[in-house]
Amino acid sequence: MQASLTVFIIVIIIAALIAFGAGYLARKLIAESKIAAAETQATRILEEAQKEAESKKREAILEVKEEILKQRNEMERENKERRSELQRQERRLVQKEETLDRKVEGIEKKEEILTRKDMEVDALKAELSAIYSRQVEELERISGLTSDDARQILLSDIEKEIQHEAAILIKEIENKAKEEGEKRAKEIITSAIQRCAADHVAETTVAVIPLPNDEMKGRIIGREGRNIRAFETATGIDLIIDDTPEAVILSGFDPIRREVARMSLEKLIVDGRIHPARIEEMVEKSRKEVEQQIREAGEQALFDTGIHGLHPELINLLGRLKFRTSYGQNVLKHSIEVAHLAGLMAAELGVDVQMAKRAGLLHDIGKAVDHEVEGPHVTIGVELAQKYRESREIIHAIAAHHGDEEPKTIVAGLVQAADAISAARPGARRETLENYIKRLQKLEEIAGTFDGVEKSYAIQAGREIRIMVKPEKVDDLGAVKLVREIAKKIENELDYPGQIKVMIIRETRVVGYAK
Repeated sequence: MQASLTVFIIVIIIAALIAFGAGYLARKLIAESKIAAAETQATRILEEAQKEAESKKREAILEVKEEILKQRNEMERENKERRSELQRQERRLVQKEETLDRKVEGIEKKEEILTRKDMEVDALKAELSAIYSRQVEELERISGLTSDDARQILLSDIEKEIQHEAAILIKEIENKAKEEGEKRAKEIITSAIQRCAADHVAETTVAVIPLPNDEMKGRIIGREGRNIRAFETATGIDLIIDDTPEAVILSGFDPIRREVARMSLEKLIVDGRIHPARIEEMVEKSRKEVEQQIREAGEQALFDTGIHGLHPELINLLGRLKFRTSYGQNVLKHSIEVAHLAGLMAAELGVDVQMAKRAGLLHDIGKAVDHEVEGPHVTIGVELAQKYRESREIIHAIAAHHGDEEPKTIVAGLVQAADAISAARPGARRETLENYIKRLQKLEEIAGTFDGVEKSYAIQAGREIRIMVKPEKVDDLGAVKLVREIAKKIENELDYPGQIKVMIIRETRVVGYAK
């Protein structure tokens, strides 16, 4: 029994050893097969990587070759163009050399001809000299005068005759030049006026705002007047509410503020909510809109006149002129018209058209801020042009457009003429009847303050004054001096559009009777 158990145990141990060995061999075979498969996979991946690398290498080489070929073709094309250009230049040089050779041959031939003619002229001179000497001797014998005496008498007579003829000729030339100059100037000015048609905009210092009903007046005034006070404080414009049905009036000398006030009040009327906070909001909104309009108006003025390179601040100042008037004439429209007129006249005279237009557009730029800065608009305009780096010619044209300085350039003269033309257009400027009558009276009063003036008459709607002087007190030279003094006093004491012609009439009458 124990022997059989021992044998069983031994069998079991042998079986376990055989199973362990078989498992070990199986695992070894499986591991080796996996290793072999992994090596095969790695070898395959390496081969594929090598193939892909070779493919990319070939592609890169092809791309490089294509780029090199492209650059080579481009270089060959450029070289071909350069060779063609060199060949053309060589042909031109050869043609020029041939032309020069022909010219040199012609010059040499002409020199030979001139040399022969010089020899002939020298021979003739010698012959004429001998003849002249014989004639002089014969004349001295006949007249009994020496050649120096005869020469002196002859030269004296000729000098007198030439002086008389020269005076006549100078007078004729002066008259002809004056006639031609006036005719040409009229043609240029007429052509410029005909080719430039500008709008005339007349405005006043007040704006009337229509209301939907009279009840709106009370809402605008507000409780204890708080709305109207807030509105006037925010805009700086007086709001006049009177008995005019369904309308209120905005009054103020600053046109931009007046426009802001007008837009704000119209928005408030449409909105219906009128209280101090809403008023401030609407005023600020309207102010931004007006600033936008100013920028657009300045840019449009540059576009209309074809001017470039203007400083942004000057563009804004130009836009402000849209809301500025002078004697009822819109200053921006006037400036654009002056630019066109100056450019047209400059083109006729062969002057720089762009400079003339630029000077014409900027000549009244000082009026954009003359409500804020003290001084005449000419001085303010000169300072602004200097500040924003405008050229000397432009600055001089601005300074001289009202005659404060003598025009030293053609452009300054053209701007002065264009300004006068624009202001003198029928309907361009207007003034109230009261101001018109006062100006006529002031003209006659200024003329009457001078000694020797007998009567004076303002005619041509105040554009001309005719003055009768006493001939026994004012002679011809005194009349010339007097007309300058009167014109100067009118310029200093009177404001007027355009220019005023001063004419002095001095009449002497002598009466006799035959009995």
